[in-house]
Amino acid sequence: MVRFGKLQLDAPFFQAGLAGYSDAAMRLIARRHGCPYAITEAMLDQFLLNGGKGLAAAELDDEDHPIAGQLMGSHPAEIAAGAKILVGLGYDVIDVNLACPVKKIRRKARGGHLMQAPDEAIAILDAVRQAVGDDRPCTVKLRRGTNDSAEATAHFHRIFESVISLGYAGAVVHGRSVEQKYIGPARWAFLKDLTSTYASAARDGFVIGGSGDIWQAADIFRMIEETGVQLVSVARGCIGNPWIFRQARAYMAGDKDAVNRPPTIIEQRDVLREHFELSVGLHGEKKAGMMMRKFGIKFSHHHPQGDDVKDAFIKVKSLADWRAVLDAFYTESVSLPQNHEPVGAGNPGNDATEPWSCNVA
Repeated sequence: MVRFGKLQLDAPFFQAGLAGYSDAAMRLIARRHGCPYAITEAMLDQFLLNGGKGLAAAELDDEDHPIAGQLMGSHPAEIAAGAKILVGLGYDVIDVNLACPVKKIRRKARGGHLMQAPDEAIAILDAVRQAVGDDRPCTVKLRRGTNDSAEATAHFHRIFESVISLGYAGAVVHGRSVEQKYIGPARWAFLKDLTSTYASAARDGFVIGGSGDIWQAADIFRMIEETGVQLVSVARGCIGNPWIFRQARAYMAGDKDAVNRPPTIIEQRDVLREHFELSVGLHGEKKAGMMMRKFGIKFSHHHPQGDDVKDAFIKVKSLADWRAVLDAFYTESVSLPQNHEPVGAGNPGNDATEPWSCNVA
């Protein structure tokens, strides 16, 4: 069990916010496969304050709980106002993003930029905490620092200690630096040192979570064992792979066969159909047709004819096109080879072009 204030999770993992991917459709698919908790894509406070599409996009489905609304901004008063809006919309947790490595975000003094500006970061954290009060828990997403310098490490600890002292319920720390973006391995040793240094805070109920290099269900529990974190963020490893949450549940139950069992062709087909239909309901058919291509590419990695399936999904423009791909490649006559490995059997690529958890304007 993992507890954020009054909120209790029955499993130590969750779906991270991933820009351009983790909308309500993806979150609902994840929940239906065992994900206990999800975080939205990073929302700019200004989008919420301006109303219109930004505010409409933040509205929640009744099934989409418990959920954290992740906020990003540059000015304490504005981000605090954004937090109040999310509280009014019914979000269970308010999460502050101090982790985004995207250059255009850093130029606007938000996200990962704030890791090198601790005074600004702490002012934002304080404003959000005061705006939300004790009505519901606040959390924060950080990276281990701007870079590998001693100054960056000192800034990190100053911010992290303020997170604790301000009464935040927890923090999730990405094991890569801001400058590192998503290239190279996450530094799990940093997470281990972190949980050791702040063990007393954890004993008092502060949740320390970890992020980085979670590609299979077993990685979740390996991170917990090796680093001591209480909660694990599943990010790129769950794109096109909601089964990672089902497999993680199986791991907890001691069902080793289910942990390693890839989704059947029919299971893949059913999820692909369901995901597209949810996306249509959320965005309309035209936009869903464009958005779901990238999901199809990720889902195709499970298929024994992955390259052909990928090419077919790239051409999709409508629900009819999507169904045609399913009819062509996802039938009972198609079976997985005996040695077929599930997605995530290795790192699919530490590539800076991979989806980022905060790629907003």
